[in-house]
Amino acid sequence: MNRLIECVPNFSEGRSAAVIDALADAVRSTAGVSLLSVEPDRDYHRTVITLVGSDSDVVDAAFKATAIAADSIDMRTHKGEHPRLGAVDVVPFIPIANATMDDCIALARAYGKRVATELGIPIYYYEYAATKKERRNLSDIRKGEYEGLAAKLADPAWAPDEGPAVFNERSGATVTGARKILIAYNVNLSTPDVSIAQEIALRIRESGRVKKDEQGNTLKDAAGNSVKIPGTLKAVKAMGVYLERHKIAQVSINLVDHEVTDMHQAFDEVARQAATLGVRATGSELVGLAPLAAFRKAAAHAGGGASASDLEAVHVATKYLGLDQLDPFDPTRKVIDLMI
Repeated sequence: MNRLIECVPNFSEGRSAAVIDALADAVRSTAGVSLLSVEPDRDYHRTVITLVGSDSDVVDAAFKATAIAADSIDMRTHKGEHPRLGAVDVVPFIPIANATMDDCIALARAYGKRVATELGIPIYYYEYAATKKERRNLSDIRKGEYEGLAAKLADPAWAPDEGPAVFNERSGATVTGARKILIAYNVNLSTPDVSIAQEIALRIRESGRVKKDEQGNTLKDAAGNSVKIPGTLKAVKAMGVYLERHKIAQVSINLVDHEVTDMHQAFDEVARQAATLGVRATGSELVGLAPLAAFRKAAAHAGGGASASDLEAVHVATKYLGLDQLDPFDPTRKVIDLMI
């Protein structure tokens, strides 16, 4: 069996059907690649595309879609709920079968060099492909977002890994790298109050929040560093957002290592924290795909039984997590193992 690589480019466009179709067509037209999902979100103003293939085919597909985005997306007019650095915000490569993290690092570097050289877009490498420890975390690279990118590029400490330190007003910058499977998983709340969602996000995310005194001043340790209150969940990033189309607040979560914290654990903890704030966790949403193992663990947690078939386990997990609250949930389009 050939090496199988997953690639999940995130584009800063979630509203124009013509642009989204063009991005998807760029992937479909690439030999040796399968397009698994295209998921636009109007409130996030973002589209997540999932594709799989082998080696250079995946790089070709990602580059072709990036070129379409560079022509079609103007960051000078972009506004959305999700943090972003550029028209093509992040392009991770993930090993799926007969592939190693080193293979994916090489693919990310090949993609990055090509985008910087041919499209003139500054490139940063993150996660396992990072060139510096302070660039491993995507949120650190993304800090300041597109609006602060010109200042970031002017700082020698933030010179891009590929391409000149020149602000590309139209396309911004792109982050690419190699990582483990990440589950983009959002929990819906019974309130439109985004401040409650943000409070829950601060309580659960691994990085936690800064500790403050009664006057609201940030507390410092002996070395002058901010004192942090750690969150309740490991390997979790989270923020609060408001979904205009559904008139609800949502805790938007990245499960960066689902073997450490999985969907059902995140859902239960959000529900627990929500109850202390007088609201409920009403359901959840999976953006992109997740591995079957995550559904099986959720089903077992819900009492689904180890003997259940794959589809039965997914059904039990879907009901427990409320994955069909906002939109119909089709296992054959959301579970990696059922698609490849």
